[in-house]
Amino acid sequence: MRNWIWLLIFSQGLIAAQKTKIDLPWSALPKTPPIPKDNPMTAEKVYLGRQLYMDPRLSKDGTVSCNSCHNVMASGGDNRAFSAGIKGQLGGRSAPTVWNSAFHTVQFWDGRAASLEDQAKGPLINPAEMGMDNHDTVMDRIGKIPGYVSQFKKVFGERGLTIDNLAKAIAAYERTLITPNSPFDRYVRGDKKAMSPQAVRGMNTVIEVGCVSCHTGRNFNAPDDLAMGEGFYQKFPTFTDNEYVTKYKFLDDKGRGALTKNEEDNYFFRVPTWRNVALTAPYFSNGAVKTLEEAVRVMAKVQLNKQLTPNQVADIVEFLKALTGERPKQPMPELPPDPPGVTTIEG
Repeated sequence: MRNWIWLLIFSQGLIAAQKTKIDLPWSALPKTPPIPKDNPMTAEKVYLGRQLYMDPRLSKDGTVSCNSCHNVMASGGDNRAFSAGIKGQLGGRSAPTVWNSAFHTVQFWDGRAASLEDQAKGPLINPAEMGMDNHDTVMDRIGKIPGYVSQFKKVFGERGLTIDNLAKAIAAYERTLITPNSPFDRYVRGDKKAMSPQAVRGMNTVIEVGCVSCHTGRNFNAPDDLAMGEGFYQKFPTFTDNEYVTKYKFLDDKGRGALTKNEEDNYFFRVPTWRNVALTAPYFSNGAVKTLEEAVRVMAKVQLNKQLTPNQVADIVEFLKALTGERPKQPMPELPPDPPGVTTIEG
């Protein structure tokens, strides 16, 4: 009799555990991201991409690199409401973190780039960012640096010095910027002590209140079966009759609508990742919210029309902190020098 009761209890517990595992709308972060067939990764290409990513000579006045706005020694962003480009110009949106961006199916807040390769080309010629006149100007400058000429030839072949190959090298490097093995990842892999009881409560709370309608999948921002180049967009804000929308000026940015000029796209944005979100304040596309606690309260109200209790907010924040992964070390590369007695920066 005792054995029968024990077996029944064990079976019910096993079913419940299996059900919990199945019901989780997220999975552990893979250690490698999707890699396009036309841009295979090699050590030489990744190193070249790291150099280009760190090199301010890719900007018009030699003051801004990719790393200026997407700092891989820190949060993968710059922790500013708006990033500063050449001549101190401010952009119109907060810089998203580059960590785990290889798992985004589209890039930028409005999804205007279908890949990391496409994204890498944009800031180079944005007047408020790196400010180069055009992509030919970028490659003319790179072509004056002997070290880069030889490296492009080695990685891409005799005629390898092109803007497409420059973007491929940067993208290859960015695909190494993965932060696996967060407490959450360890938890879903079976280490039930990896997250605190409060973090587990927070995890259950975000499921119960409905956050997972947007924040789903391995990167907490899109279904895992979504194809690369296919955007996952959600409207923000959804509920506008509240103090947060006015206080934080959320209606000032029309999101994809500003890009497509299609009214149906107004206020739709690519869903941002929750991974490492504890490191990436300030929050939202305009960087208007300074703390994670306030961001949780804002999201509950403007997206779900729900008022969370202080305990719910604290639990959710603890869960979000458990999504901070292990960042790979980022040794600074040695940049190839300009020719002796020559500067490639003009004006």
